[in-house]
Amino acid sequence: MPLDFTEFVHPSTTAVITCEMQQGVLGDLAPTRELADEAKALGVIDNAVSLVRGARAAGVRVLHATVALRADRAGLSINNPMMAYVVKNPGQVLEGTPAADVLPELGPEPEDIVVRRIHGLTPFNGTELDPLLRNLGVRTIVPIGVSVNEALMGLCICAADLGYRIALPTDAIAGIPREYVQMALQHTYAFIANLTTTDKVLEAWKH
Repeated sequence: MPLDFTEFVHPSTTAVITCEMQQGVLGDLAPTRELADEAKALGVIDNAVSLVRGARAAGVRVLHATVALRADRAGLSINNPMMAYVVKNPGQVLEGTPAADVLPELGPEPEDIVVRRIHGLTPFNGTELDPLLRNLGVRTIVPIGVSVNEALMGLCICAADLGYRIALPTDAIAGIPREYVQMALQHTYAFIANLTTTDKVLEAWKH
């Protein structure tokens, strides 16, 4: 029998994970504007704010998966074009600077947990994210943020491999170009996650 969605995202076993929703990615300190402008145009940040506020009110834990790179880029493996791009932009999400901070409208609040990485493309590999979620009793994650192209995709695939259920609010994520995002949702994310909306998740937490 299919699991009821209210049970699927029950507050006692669910966590919201913001993915790279940082000043140097989506905020005023982003070195390039295309992704940040797309997220703003789609209302992604506004929906993310609604979700984290609703989560805290319902007793759902909020975690922030962030990237904060060392000035010397130690620990990075320059084995792909993305990492090569990062090396060419020394100020991008630099550790200890405002660019690495979570967007202020999202927190972090004292009860939130920030899971920072200094290497790699995705939030799970080599970080505390998995053991923290398990110790919190989390079975379902609600990932939000960016990007559909890379970090968010890696987060969802790793989460599925690790046995987590995924409720993915498609109005609280972004990538570029928009046409690719629609294709990725239809042909990739739909097979590993329960595609949903901000409103549906918030409504489930009211019960």
